[in-house]
Formats: sequence, C-alpha cells, structure tokens
Amino acid sequence: MTARMPAAVAAFVCVVALGLPCHGQGKLPAEMAWTAYDTGSSGFNIAVAMGQQFKQKYGSDLRLLPSGNDTGRLAPVRAGRATISQMGIGTYFAQEGVFEFGQKAWVPQPARLLMTATSCNGLGLAVAKDTGVKVPADLKGKRLGVVVGSPALTQGAIALLAFAGLSASDVKAVEFSSNNAMWKGMVNNEADIALSSTISGQSKEMDTSPRGVIWPAMPAADAAGWARVQKKAPYFVPVRATCGSGGLSDSTPVEMAGYAYPIFMTYADRGEEAIYILTKAMIDAYPDYKAGAPGADGLALEKQNFTWVVPYHAGAIKAFREKGVWTEAAQKHNDALIARQQVIAAAWKAYGAGAPADEKEFAAGWLKARAEALKKSGMDVIFE
Repeated sequence: MTARMPAAVAAFVCVVALGLPCHGQGKLPAEMAWTAYDTGSSGFNIAVAMGQQFKQKYGSDLRLLPSGNDTGRLAPVRAGRATISQMGIGTYFAQEGVFEFGQKAWVPQPARLLMTATSCNGLGLAVAKDTGVKVPADLKGKRLGVVVGSPALTQGAIALLAFAGLSASDVKAVEFSSNNAMWKGMVNNEADIALSSTISGQSKEMDTSPRGVIWPAMPAADAAGWARVQKKAPYFVPVRATCGSGGLSDSTPVEMAGYAYPIFMTYADRGEEAIYILTKAMIDAYPDYKAGAPGADGLALEKQNFTWVVPYHAGAIKAFREKGVWTEAAQKHNDALIARQQVIAAAWKAYGAGAPADEKEFAAGWLKARAEALKKSGMDVIFE
C-alpha cells in the first residue's frame, strides 16, 4: 500500500493540474483537450497540425474545444477541463483584469505562456488605398471603423494612431455591429481605417475591391513613435511583414506592428513537469508540423519572444533552459511580470471587500483601484 502511494499521488496531481489523466512519467497524456478559436481559424488549423504529430510521435490524442470569444476559451482551462488554450491578445487582458476580465464573474487571471507563434504577417492599421494615405500622420481626419462591444479592437487601433502622435479625437469613429460589418463598411466607403492582420480574409477582400488596401509603415527605428504606441498597448511590437494583402512579399515588405498569434497559455498553478513535457513536445515535433498549416512555422524556437508582456510557465522555462535559449535577462523580465500580476491580484482582493453591487460601478471602481495599486508599485497602468 505504502509503495503504491507515490504513484497514486502523482496520478492525482496530473488530473488536478491538467484536468486529464497522465500515463507515465515523462510522457504526454494519452488524451488532451485544448481550447482554440473557431473551427477553420488559423489557430485551430495549427492545433490540428500539431495534434496529428502528437498522435504519430507520442500516441497522444488532442481534442479541440473551439470558441469564438476569450472567456469561452479560458473557462475550460480555468475549470481544469482543458490543458491549455490557444488565445489571442485576450491573454494579456485577462492578466491585467480589464475589459470582460474586469467584471465580477472574472478576476485578473494568473496567465502563463508555453509558446507563441510569430509568422510572416503583421497586425496593424489597414487603410483604404483610395484615401491617399502614405504614412501614419496622414490618418488625421480619416474615418476609423470600430466594433461596438469590442474595446480590445478600439484600444489597439488608438494605440497605433499614437505612433504618429494622433489620438482618438484626430479621427472620426464609425461604429459597426461586428467585425464583418466593419469590413463591409470599409469596402462600401463608410470607413477608411480598420485594425486587422495582413493575412485576414477581410483585408484580402478589401485588397481586391475598388478601394484597395495599404499598410502605412511604422519603422522600428522610430523609437519615439514606438514608445507612444507601447505606452498604450505594450503588446504591440515592430515586425517586418512579408505576407498578406496590399502586395506584401519578401521583396516588398512593410515595417509595421504585430504580436504573436496564436498564444499557447495555461495557468500558473498547473504542474511544472506536465507543462515541461508538453512544451518540450511542441519544440521537438516542430519540424514535423511546421508546414502543416499556415502560420505554424511561427512556432520556431528562434522566434520566441522571452521578454514580452505575459510571463512564461515554470515548466516551459525548464524546456527552454534545456534547449539553451533561456537567459538571465529573460528570467529577470519574467519575475517582474509575475510581480505585476501579484500587485493586480492583491488590488482585486482588496477592492472586492467593499465593492459596489452595480456592475458598471464595480467596473469603474475596479479600474481606479487597479490604477492606484500599480502607480503605488511604480508600474505602468496602461488601461485608465
């Protein structure tokens, strides 16, 4: 009985940490559940390609749980029904406790990264070519498409306007009910600017329309411009986009904004060994799945950004150390990000004790309490 206890305890830890059974130390579980964007999305397709290789190489079956919104993707992971989630920038919003994650139903989430994908595309301000815009400063006075109920899109667009020293008051906001409606409005000359990926179907459709599409350059060498952007949205980084609409290619690249997608994440309390094994499998199987779906090549080890805005899980760090790519600078940055999460979590706990019952009052009061806590700790507020 005593001799069997360690194995029983280990099995229990696997179930709690991953929400799934584990089959042997050092191996992927026989089954895994991940959450991802909707069926057919680039993130979903990348996961399918990875799952095929996990089955062939490790005998592990991957089940995908698709969802069209951030909370829908995170809920199964938070509840332990899924191992990890393939997220977008909602990972950062969840960590920061803003937008939908600043509501009573959620709390600031202790998000941790495994890996991220950075491919040939950019993610920035798509502009109708017929406007005559050449550089970001030309966007003044133009019509910015915004989606009602999607503050993340609006936040991102306004942050990128700051590259040229522009603000929301320098453009004319045009509201749409959905992302697809916004792009229809772009084609129909109801708006001039929209936040998008260079490889999105909508931007490609715009490119073939009479209006056309361009991506005003945001050169990495413009340190002042990038400082303004990252003050509002530190998740944006300079990229060299070589694929997508607007004639982008290796020979006609554009220096613009972008961030990783998909973002493979989990929670801080998940077992270190289990996440180490999974991250190692993602790294080792890369040569076999990199051509399996558009964008999968972005998961290359050399493309990982170890000083981004969300900390890495201890298990992932173990895998990176083993590969010789994790540095002291990366660890220092990671520790600072975890400290930021702790400040936000403590502020939430303190605020909740006497928070108002009304949802709107609660959200407004939380943003104020969050800002005060971060300022007191000498950290950037970002969302005010």
